Amino acid sequence: MAAGNVTACLVLILSVTGLLRLVTRIIPIPVIKGIQFGAGLSLVISAGSSLLQQLKPVRAEPLDNRVWAFIAFLFLIFSQRRTRFPFALLLFLVGVVISLIRVTIDREKTMPQLHIWNPYFVLPDWSTDAIGMGIAQLPLTTLNSVIAVSALASDLLPDLPSPSVTAVGISVAAMNLFGCWFGAMPVCHGSGGLAAQYRFGARSGASIIILGLFKVVLGLFFGESLLDLLGTFPRSLMGIMVLAAGLELARVGQSLNHGAPDLWEVSVGGSDGGRNGKHHRSVDDEERTRRWNVMLVTTACILAFKNDAVGFIAGMLCHYAYQLTQWADSRRNGHSERAPLLHS
Repeated sequence: MAAGNVTACLVLILSVTGLLRLVTRIIPIPVIKGIQFGAGLSLVISAGSSLLQQLKPVRAEPLDNRVWAFIAFLFLIFSQRRTRFPFALLLFLVGVVISLIRVTIDREKTMPQLHIWNPYFVLPDWSTDAIGMGIAQLPLTTLNSVIAVSALASDLLPDLPSPSVTAVGISVAAMNLFGCWFGAMPVCHGSGGLAAQYRFGARSGASIIILGLFKVVLGLFFGESLLDLLGTFPRSLMGIMVLAAGLELARVGQSLNHGAPDLWEVSVGGSDGGRNGKHHRSVDDEERTRRWNVMLVTTACILAFKNDAVGFIAGMLCHYAYQLTQWADSRRNGHSERAPLLHS
């Protein structure tokens, strides 16, 4: 909790001073896309390794096995074009029913005793280790939970005003600075969560408000007692839901060379049917390859080292290596051409 408090303080300082906005302007779009792409593929890998591959045979676990996962996957595939179809809600309700059945028939498990939340105060331990962990968490929080979220909102909902990195950063800091005193886990606006909400039907601010109110009611009336019930939630259904969220987040990589924010330019004659009076800049093969390689290097290093900061540094180095090479080529070509002796 203290580590989350330290990270929240640093994010708040970066947000209110404008440093976070300045950093965002420096980071090229291919690197941001690489972070999003890497986060999406990380969710997919996590769904497979931590959830789906750990499923038991049908005989050992008739209510949570690969058959249920396959049925849920087919359900996901056939409903993917129905953006307003409540896939996640139905899967969640089915999972809750299965959880209750498993608790009822399993003699080793007891029915969860639901009770109203009993608030308590926790004093964060501001130790040296906690401060160090908070600083170490800063790159992941700023990259994936602030910068990537703001960019993802612009990609998924281009017709709506996207939240600024300053607003997202202040929101993340406020949640953690307030909740840590009451024993809350560190929270953020992760890009994976935004992709999941969009994939499962959220298209406006009202949907998130309803979701938030629903969570507040559950937290106040049932508190930690929900953990016993959620602990029996089928891994097969949870794995498919995480898989769907990861795929939705990874899809943003397809707009790297067509539709990315840095490829839109202001139209001279006003609105020409583009995005808010802008037109899309054409990208040649060389630039397309260069942008793709920067995104790929960022994503590959995130997956290889399981660290967003490593992927970010690798992507930035790749980007500026291309910039340096391009500058050197232009200088060499400029000196090789013979300048005219007379100027008119």
